[in-house]
Amino acid sequence: MERPTLVMLPGLLCDDAVWAPQQQALAGAPCFIPDYGLASSITQMARLVLEQAPAERFALAGHSMGGRVALEMARLAPARIQRIALLDTGYEARQPGDAGDAEQRKRLALLEIARTRGMREMAREWAVGMVHPDRLDTPVFEAVLDMVARKTPEVFAAQIEALLHRPDATPVLQGLRCPTLLACGRQDAWSPLQRHEEMQALVPGSRLVVIENSGHMSTMEQPEAVSAALREWLVD
Repeated sequence: MERPTLVMLPGLLCDDAVWAPQQQALAGAPCFIPDYGLASSITQMARLVLEQAPAERFALAGHSMGGRVALEMARLAPARIQRIALLDTGYEARQPGDAGDAEQRKRLALLEIARTRGMREMAREWAVGMVHPDRLDTPVFEAVLDMVARKTPEVFAAQIEALLHRPDATPVLQGLRCPTLLACGRQDAWSPLQRHEEMQALVPGSRLVVIENSGHMSTMEQPEAVSAALREWLVD
């Protein structure tokens, strides 16, 4: 059976490197990895990908912020999505009150570092919480830093704006009726497993895969396990 086109959405400050191992492992499926440019809302990102996608209908995988973009695409154009995979991501809007204000302060503080000291120096602080502790100061960690360093403070500012004003995707999850995979690193401190268990409860018939010995960057930290989960999802 011919595999569907697979649209793979990167997360915050990520590029095609975040999906490189899966693109290679799933070589039988035509893959498309977009760039959001300076889009500054989740909806703008979703519309951009829908315009650029090389097929009318496709399988859709999103990592981190890319998972939120995937859910917005499912809201805007559900008929175009054959199946959806959401990895190390979330679905709720920014919390109101003190919690939401604290998130905004933390994100803007990182942006200030990026503007004054450079993207790589910012990434060195930010990415510590993005990977399993055992991967600090390893080639995987350096690859994450290299990826972030390829972006600019202007892109970072646009994506922060998008995340601070992210929509609540609860109704989208509840409405999904296509084959749905949820995957999360066991040690993901940024988008924890509990959140993915909540998402699974919202999506009838969805499957949750826990990626062992992995933090938030599961596609790079445990590429074989993620690729295996995606391969099974594509033929489900």
